[in-house]
Amino acid sequence: MNKKIFALGILLIAALCTVQASYWTENPRWKKILWAPAEVWYEVPAKWSIVAADKYMNGYIGEAIKQAKPEIAPNEKYTVILGVRGDKEVKKYKKFIPKQAEGYYLKVSQEGIVIAGNDERGLFYGIQSLLQHIANDIYEEVAVADWPDMPFRGTVEGFYGTPWSHEARLSQLDFYGKNKMNVYIYGPKDDPWHRDKWRVPYPEAEANRIAELVEVAKKNYVNFYWAIHPGVDIKWNNEDRDALVAKLEKMYDLGVRAFAVFFDDIWGEGTKADKQAELLNYVDNNFIQKKKDVAPLIMCPTEYNRGWANEEKGYLRTLGSTLNKGIEIMWTGNSVVACIDKPTMEWINERIQRKAYIWLNFPVNDFVRDHMLMGPLYGNGKDIAPLVSGFVSNPMEYAETSKISLYGIADYCWNTENYDEHSNWQKSLQNILPSNSMALGVFALYNKDLGPNGHGFRREEGDEIKDIAQKAIEGDDAALDILAFKCWELDEACDKLLADNSNPQLIHELRPWLLQGKLLADYGTTICNMKKVADGKISPSNMPLGIIDYFNHLWNQARDIRKQMYDNENNKAMLHPYQTGTKLGTKVLLPTLNNLFTLATEKYNKEHNSKYDTAADYNPFKVKSTVKQLALLPVSVRGSDVTVASALEVINWQAGGEFVVESDRPITFQGMDFNFGVNGVAKNFKLELLVDGNWREVSLLHYADNDPVIHTGNELGGMTASALRITNISGAEQQVYFKDFKFVRR
Repeated sequence: MNKKIFALGILLIAALCTVQASYWTENPRWKKILWAPAEVWYEVPAKWSIVAADKYMNGYIGEAIKQAKPEIAPNEKYTVILGVRGDKEVKKYKKFIPKQAEGYYLKVSQEGIVIAGNDERGLFYGIQSLLQHIANDIYEEVAVADWPDMPFRGTVEGFYGTPWSHEARLSQLDFYGKNKMNVYIYGPKDDPWHRDKWRVPYPEAEANRIAELVEVAKKNYVNFYWAIHPGVDIKWNNEDRDALVAKLEKMYDLGVRAFAVFFDDIWGEGTKADKQAELLNYVDNNFIQKKKDVAPLIMCPTEYNRGWANEEKGYLRTLGSTLNKGIEIMWTGNSVVACIDKPTMEWINERIQRKAYIWLNFPVNDFVRDHMLMGPLYGNGKDIAPLVSGFVSNPMEYAETSKISLYGIADYCWNTENYDEHSNWQKSLQNILPSNSMALGVFALYNKDLGPNGHGFRREEGDEIKDIAQKAIEGDDAALDILAFKCWELDEACDKLLADNSNPQLIHELRPWLLQGKLLADYGTTICNMKKVADGKISPSNMPLGIIDYFNHLWNQARDIRKQMYDNENNKAMLHPYQTGTKLGTKVLLPTLNNLFTLATEKYNKEHNSKYDTAADYNPFKVKSTVKQLALLPVSVRGSDVTVASALEVINWQAGGEFVVESDRPITFQGMDFNFGVNGVAKNFKLELLVDGNWREVSLLHYADNDPVIHTGNELGGMTASALRITNISGAEQQVYFKDFKFVRR
């Protein structure tokens, strides 16, 4: 018999401090608690016996239950009964088993444990709940009935940039199993055999890695979807149709039993809805259905969000009426990056004549690569579960850090109506870094928002210091002290995390931002002291160098720290590949500190007749564009280089559409190039510079026929202008990318 180790009175304190075994900490949160007699903890027995059919114990179920710490021994009094509806071992518990797919019944008591699944995956999920429940070698008596709200839940590795490593994918699959997510869609844009070389079989080494991923996915009851992306250069003929099926056959031979076909982010011939449907129906009829052991086919359409839907041409309605009903259609919402609500689902479902399969572009940061996104999942409707066929998140290329938000995806998709982003986020931090979850939480507070971006998608950040920040700006001394403490707190959190060895991959991913976070914290401490000196709140007797020298010291220190932050932004040796910089605290903390720097300097200059520069952080450049997809792109300045952020989707650049970069002062151009991702497209655009109030044209050219980069003529060098303008002069809409855009000033 298990030993009772906590009574209720002691429990209330212990639960808050150290105990994490309570069912309130489970992820996903349980759907229905049937029995919970008292808040009392018991020790998990050192040994137990298993009552289950051999087919389970000799397979993945057996592997899962053996992850528990107790030793499995025959004839132990404390028993664990495992089974699926219809098995004799769990016959007496039939009435408690949920009838929903993947549902399970779990009972943990002093007499033993029962896990009865509605199906085998449900049994596996019941075991995962048990493993969470007894993670600290103690348990509460409880019985639950649990099942998912959404049938398919997980991720799509569909971002641009460095694909996940093999080790990261293995870790992800294990994470999905533990958190009851059942889908992983393999579709990294920069895997050439997924996209550019879609007709070509994988080399042996790559094929072996995929085969291992498939096996680990099976072990975690995850549907491993392999996606192919043929739309860039597909020909609507039998040869390419057969090449696609042959590639799927190769993947089937590697063990893949779930497939997707992507037609996103393309233009031209590959975007035709009727041709896409014809091809997919052929694949569905002649490959998917004939295999018998393959999951439903998924497709990502070209018009994958409402903002791009052309109602007049009827792309979505064509798919809805002609595509086989068993084929799933993905959808990102009202725009490329958007939250999903009930009206969104009703709009798309009516057009495609089925429930849409959601591709949520969060926490992906491939369009804001200088920001790390560590905030909670929120903003999606809690009433949409009956309207979706599946829900997958597109994460960041930083696989370990992405788990913070994916933890919320698991909870939201399983128990949608009762999802609580606040409590889930706190649990996710504890889950990913139990040794330093509080420090991680402090750091994450300043890494939630995306900053200005082309999609206009923003997140809450700095809400907990907004009022304090405003009061500090207004001259409240107490608020200024609290703000200084917050900066010290951030500095301490960064130190703790940089020294943490418990999750090395997480700290490796975060390291550039942690180093920048320390500088931001030091900058804040310095600014707060500057403000106190300017306000006369620090008396001369407390100043190490006297009032004039001390302000000079602080002013110079603040400028030196900002230079270090700038250097971090440009240190290619420190940054990850494709990363464009390191920004954090950009929504509230950094703007507040910059404001305080200016206020303090202005006041000090006025009272001491000094001439310190009051500018803290300033960008003289801004974008204006009649091309909707380009209008919100941010501009960054690094030394002599001025860069406009990439836009990764297809840009529908209308005839006569303009893209303008303005400066608040004339600059002298040294060089310029940009990449619209299309060979030979320079002739369709005109570049002009605004010189002394007049637009002057600069020639454009490609250095080679197979090089999409557009260069400028020699006349650009040495021209002084206050704006540049690029116009589509072709007389027709141009479909291009906006991969890179940079000019160099003297």
